Amino acid sequence: MKTISIVTPCFNEELNIRECHAAIEALFDRELSGYRREHIFCDNASSDNTVEILREIAAADACVKVILNARNFGPLRSNYNGVMAAGGDAVLLLMPADLQDPPELVPRFVRLWEAGNEIVYGIRKIREEGVVMRTLRGLYYRLLTGLSELSLPPGVGDFQLVDRKVVDAMRAIEDVYPFMRMMTFECGFRAVGVPYKWVERRRGVSKNTLLRLVDQGMNGLVTFTPAPLRLVLFTGFVIAGLSLAYAFVSLVLGLVYFRSLAPPGVMTIIVAVFFFGGVQLFSIGVLAEYVLAIHGQVRRKPVVFERERINF
Repeated sequence: MKTISIVTPCFNEELNIRECHAAIEALFDRELSGYRREHIFCDNASSDNTVEILREIAAADACVKVILNARNFGPLRSNYNGVMAAGGDAVLLLMPADLQDPPELVPRFVRLWEAGNEIVYGIRKIREEGVVMRTLRGLYYRLLTGLSELSLPPGVGDFQLVDRKVVDAMRAIEDVYPFMRMMTFECGFRAVGVPYKWVERRRGVSKNTLLRLVDQGMNGLVTFTPAPLRLVLFTGFVIAGLSLAYAFVSLVLGLVYFRSLAPPGVMTIIVAVFFFGGVQLFSIGVLAEYVLAIHGQVRRKPVVFERERINF
């Protein structure tokens, strides 16, 4: 009997944990009754009753495993650590505790996986959220997927079912700040997408603050595309070129309107400031390319530090 692993990161989710566990358990009692269940909860040092509830669930259900982090390492690190701890033949990278990604899609994901697809990913075609956030997320995903070398449609999140060989390939990528939704595509393998509706949170408040979202977004851009650095490089190059053009125009105007536009030397100073500013940006951009390459090789530390594991 094959095992399907489900990974659920959580932080102060006492209002949602029981329902999330029950929803997954019901799926394996019905549509997925032919598979063994492994549900891993990764707690990010919750300060409410989440840990106590997880202990109760794990004591009553041997299929539930719990990882308790020593502190809050953020959702990306905690989630990735849970995926690396999963032992299933296929792993659902993220089943949110608030069930914003519908668990009803998991049986369909499993069928597509059994059909030979190593990566089955969800595409958030419809989002139940405010216009501003929906627009910003859409622009970001289009920017990320448009600038990346990887081929994937906008709207792909961590709601993906991947084969064991994909998880093993991800393990070989030693990254202290993993961005899983792109990492799976970096590994390659056969992939298929399933559009779905991302529903609004019914209970509790999202712990992903705006600052965390910005941090995660920048991590995705820096990790999977050199576009930010090359934008700086090309901006510096353009500014340096414009400053040279301005220098030529200033020379012509200075000869035609000698001493009538500005005191001698002022235009020279202006040209020098713009020129060297452009050169500096250009140089920083070049150096940053090397720093990024070095940075990707030298980051070596645990993704999270764990306090306890339950049922492993």
